Amino acid sequence: MLGHSHALSGLAVGAATLPWAPVTGTVAQVAWVSAVGGFAMLPDLDQSGSTISRMWGPLTDVPSGLVNAVTGGHRWGTHDAVLGPLVFGVLATAAAWNHWSSLLLLALAIGLALRALHFVIPGRAENTVVGNLLLSWAGAWLLLAHSPSPVWLPWAVAVGVLTHIAGDFLTKEGVPVPVFWLVRRSRLSPIHLRTGAFVEKAVLVPLFVVATVAFLLANTGARQFVDPLLQQLG
Repeated sequence: MLGHSHALSGLAVGAATLPWAPVTGTVAQVAWVSAVGGFAMLPDLDQSGSTISRMWGPLTDVPSGLVNAVTGGHRWGTHDAVLGPLVFGVLATAAAWNHWSSLLLLALAIGLALRALHFVIPGRAENTVVGNLLLSWAGAWLLLAHSPSPVWLPWAVAVGVLTHIAGDFLTKEGVPVPVFWLVRRSRLSPIHLRTGAFVEKAVLVPLFVVATVAFLLANTGARQFVDPLLQQLG
């Protein structure tokens, strides 16, 4: 799937999982949804030239090459529905106990969401290396400064990674057979939807947008502000 499709599906899943997310308060809820949306791009760190590898220049491109070498290439290890969430989740667990590594994780999620959704954001600052760095780190600092320690980050990582894998499962290239691909490289691709096809752009993307808005209204306090407005308009 395209980058913005992954991000939008992540935002929708993040909003849908709010009732079970280990977060409390509006700020933490916003952080959860943003993080899941951003981390839904994380598995593509295995591909040089992807949105995530280009986001912060060498700071993300160099790790991307390393991840590609360690995980067996694009759409293998990081796209394993068992190993991907597990390994990324363990790394995030280790990072969540330190303020600066937590800040890095959350900044990465925000930066990814900004890059993937640039087509609905005015201006181009989020598409530049410096602009994205400033916006994502400032956003992460503000969220962490006004919410409890983000021990929920590993869960957001796992949910985001699984969302990405589920999206790629629908495409022609598919995803690896969990764990068993290590013995014999094989993929699961039952639907064969072409990446960037009409169905993705005209059906899935609008569906993800509507689902995100609907779940945010249902699972946050936003509804108490929206309902009176709708009554007045009616």
